[in-house]
Amino acid sequence: MALHMCRSEGLADVVALLCTTNEAFDRVAMHGTRNAILRAQAAATGLPLIEVPLPWPCANEDYEARMASAMDQVRALGVETMVFGDLFLQDVRDYRIAQLAPLGVTALFPLWGRATDELAREIIALGFEAHLVTVDPAKLDPSFAGRKFDAQLLADLPEGVDQCGENGEFHTAVSAGPIFDAPLNVEVGETVLRDGFAYADLSLS
Repeated sequence: MALHMCRSEGLADVVALLCTTNEAFDRVAMHGTRNAILRAQAAATGLPLIEVPLPWPCANEDYEARMASAMDQVRALGVETMVFGDLFLQDVRDYRIAQLAPLGVTALFPLWGRATDELAREIIALGFEAHLVTVDPAKLDPSFAGRKFDAQLLADLPEGVDQCGENGEFHTAVSAGPIFDAPLNVEVGETVLRDGFAYADLSLS
């Protein structure tokens, strides 16, 4: 949605995507999505992808060292601004700004402060299609893993669960929407419990 806003409202000329991955499992860090889907998503946006492979487990020192190396690639592109999809977590916002400041790169938050219930409905209305690929069982029942992010899901979310998952209740993988030149065909596989989270396996079909 942040990319869509940048493009549709002319907020930034986005030239690349950046994503951390788990080098031990060939998947996106935190989300657990297969790297094959990540690369297909990037290709569908028409943007180059900068992957930041992280070790597993990953200490914060390792994370910051790998990100520093990736930022060398970012700066080589002449990038002056990095775009983030954060909504309201002030500590996360402050961290991003502080990390970028020494590099002379500013942070842009197109979605900041949006009411998440309204934003969730707008995302669906715009034609975005996504599935919940990671669920925190401490905040949401694992049965939600693998479900499509749609109006029925929003209606079924328990009270207190953010409708965009901004408190870490869930993470999604997008397979269609106005940012893609064509939708991705995906299949939902089994859900596994690992390291305190429920992961639904999504694969390209």
